[in-house]
Amino acid sequence: MSEIEIGRGKRGRRAYSFDDIAVVPSRRTRDPEEVSVAWQIDAYRFELPVMAAPMDSVMSPATAIAMGRAGGVGVLDLEGLWTRYDDPEPLLAEIAALDESGATRRMQEIYAEEIKPELVTERLRQVREAGVTVAGALTPQRTQQLWKTVVDAGADLFVIRGTTVSAEHVSGRAEPLNLKRFIYELDVPVIVGGAATYTAALHLMRTGAAGVLVGFGGGAAHTTRITLGIHAPMATAVADVAAARRDYMDESGGRYVHVIADGGMGRSGDLAKAVACGADAVMLGAALARAVEAPGRGWHWGPEAHHPQLPRGERVHVGTLGSLAEILEGPGRAADGSSNLIGALRRAMATCGYSDLKEFQRVEVVVAPYQPA
Repeated sequence: MSEIEIGRGKRGRRAYSFDDIAVVPSRRTRDPEEVSVAWQIDAYRFELPVMAAPMDSVMSPATAIAMGRAGGVGVLDLEGLWTRYDDPEPLLAEIAALDESGATRRMQEIYAEEIKPELVTERLRQVREAGVTVAGALTPQRTQQLWKTVVDAGADLFVIRGTTVSAEHVSGRAEPLNLKRFIYELDVPVIVGGAATYTAALHLMRTGAAGVLVGFGGGAAHTTRITLGIHAPMATAVADVAAARRDYMDESGGRYVHVIADGGMGRSGDLAKAVACGADAVMLGAALARAVEAPGRGWHWGPEAHHPQLPRGERVHVGTLGSLAEILEGPGRAADGSSNLIGALRRAMATCGYSDLKEFQRVEVVVAPYQPA
């Protein structure tokens, strides 16, 4: 790919966000009712290609259960308020009511409470007893401390999620998590990320991960670009990681690693573009934080917003749009792509003539920058 000269001493690739591209219809169309959006990772099949992001504003045990019953995957943040407090509801209400000027400081104080392993067990038990797939997320820093608690509690999917996760973390202070050894010794599928480049994703795939989360600093509540200067436009990132998956399949003799777009998808059209660029599924945060059932009460934040030394996110107001069911499968009440996300994905696939997600990954896309109002 050609590079652009930034200055005499620096060149860079042109990268594209989802707003920069568009899907192109083909010669065939289908009925939306005949389109399948189901996907499967390891032994687990889901009717919706949606994972709910492990964020306190999005997921509680109750919303994880609701997400599972809807056909998706609810991923609990096992370092959030639900594993720090017996009853976090008053604190969630307090965070939603905080004044903007003191929100970060107060959130840092609230999240300073220690994580309690017995609460990790209890929250996962609640989800497991509801009969849905149990998924929980830890950061790489906490994985060595809590992984056994998570597995013993009956997790079906283990998610290792950070702003960025690498297969080769270098530290002179402590022995870093050896992802390859860790995943090899674990009996449950592991999904790791974020990754935003071909090389980083290929290395994660070689650890034995069942899925790779694609994204870095692109979510609605992230300020990574302005605090660290780091950002990865999602269309290019997903396409690069999909290329790594293709090459890893050749390298490994056919092992398929799922690509999950994570971040930068606030509207239904973004889901279609993510799959068109090569994603098997998406992880949604802000889009689901607008649900009536969401714990954030119309506010959205991630773990970066309360980092004790260097906050790289913020609490943002996303409002309340409708029920989780309406956001996922309608009926939609506005033409802005904020509700009936799955219905819109089905229609996009049907309009382009594709019957399932794997086929839709081959759809033609064009560079057509768009500035949403």
